[in-house]
Amino acid sequence: MANGEDSNAAFQAEVERLRGCGVVGQSGRLRELFDFLAERGPQAQSASQQDISAQVFGQEQTDADDATVRVYVHRLRKKLDDHYRIHPPADGAPQLELPAGVYALRMLREEEADTATAMSGVRTGKGLVRPLVLGLLAMIAAFVAGMLLSRGSGVPANSIWDPLLESDRPVLLVLGDYYLFGEIDPLYPEDGRLIRDFRVDSAKDLLRLQEADPERYANAEDVGLNYLPFQTAYALQNVTPLLASSGKRVDIIAASELTSDQLNTHDVVYLGLLSGMGLLEDITFAGSSLRIGESYDEIIDRESGERWMSDEARRLASPAFYRDFAYVSRYTAPGGALVTVVASERVTGLRGVGPLVASGELDDALDDAAASPSFEALFQITGQQGADLSDRLVLARARE
Repeated sequence: MANGEDSNAAFQAEVERLRGCGVVGQSGRLRELFDFLAERGPQAQSASQQDISAQVFGQEQTDADDATVRVYVHRLRKKLDDHYRIHPPADGAPQLELPAGVYALRMLREEEADTATAMSGVRTGKGLVRPLVLGLLAMIAAFVAGMLLSRGSGVPANSIWDPLLESDRPVLLVLGDYYLFGEIDPLYPEDGRLIRDFRVDSAKDLLRLQEADPERYANAEDVGLNYLPFQTAYALQNVTPLLASSGKRVDIIAASELTSDQLNTHDVVYLGLLSGMGLLEDITFAGSSLRIGESYDEIIDRESGERWMSDEARRLASPAFYRDFAYVSRYTAPGGALVTVVASERVTGLRGVGPLVASGELDDALDDAAASPSFEALFQITGQQGADLSDRLVLARARE
C-alpha cells in the first residue's frame, strides 16, 4: 500500500511540476485535457473519446471517432515528449507519458523513461532529425569556410555580384528548405508517413490547419523535420568562391529560419528551388514583372501573359528532351538588404544556372541588365535523363 501511495505522490508531484513549468500552458483546452487526465491518476484505464469530448470540450453528442479529441491528445503527447527530450529528468525522477493509443497518463521509472525516449526517437525522429539538419548546415558552413581560405582571391566577379561584394554588410547565404510533418495513426504508429504540403511551411502552419480542419489533420504531428534538397550543392559550388572573394563574413541558414529583422542587418543570397524561398518569395515577386503560376513549375510574365513551364518531372525518366527554367534577380529589400536570388523551377535549372551566374563573361544582355541597381533574368536549361545539354538566356531586364 505504501508503494502505491508513494507512486501516487510522485505522480502528483510531477503533475504539479509540469504545471508550474508551463509545459501545458496556464489555460486553454490543452491544459484542461492535461488536468482531466491527471485527475484520473496514473492507474486509470484509458478514457474514451466520448468521455474526453464531454468532460473537456463540453460536447455531449459526438461520433465514436472524434477527430478533435485525437488532435489535442497528439498535441499533449508531443508537449510531454518535447519537454523530457529537452529537459531530461534527474536521476530517479519520474516522467509522465501519454502512450500511443491510450488516453491516460502513465508514470515511467528512470529506466523505462530512457527506453521510451529512445523508441520515440526511432519512431518519429524526435531528437534525431534536427541535429541532422544542423549537421548538414555545419558541413556546408565548413565548405564555405574552406572556400574563404583557399579560393578567396583571384576569382573573377561580374556585374551580378559586384554590388554585393562592395557592400559593407555581412552576407546571409540562405538555402531553400522544406518542412515535413508526420501522419501517424495512434493505433498503428509503425504505418506512419512523412508529408510535404505546400500549405504547411512550419509547425505554426500545421497547428493553424489542425484548428481549421481538425478532421483532415487529425493524425498530423510535428516531427521536427526539415530537409534541404542536395541539388542546392550544384549552385553552391559556383557561388561560394564569389562570396569568398569579398573576404566578408558569410553565415549559412535555412530559408525557414530567415526573419524580417535580418533584412535590416545583412545582405542575402538565396540558393534553391522557387518552392523553398519562404518569406523571400513574396518580397522577391512583389516588385517583379514576373509571377509564379499555379504551381512552382511555372513562371508567368505579368504584362504579356507568356508562360515558362518546366516539363522535367514528366520527361525525366524517358529519352525525351525537357526544359527547365532558372530565375536570377538582385534587388534592395525593405530594411536595406541587397538580395540576390538564384532559383529554379526544378533541379535541372538549379544545376545549370550556377556556372552561368558565376561566369567572368556574362551574356551581353544579362551584363547590361545586371548593371542596373536591380534586375531579373530567366534562363532555359535543356536536359535529357539528368544530363544538361544546352542553355539560353530567355530574358534579362531591369526591375522597376
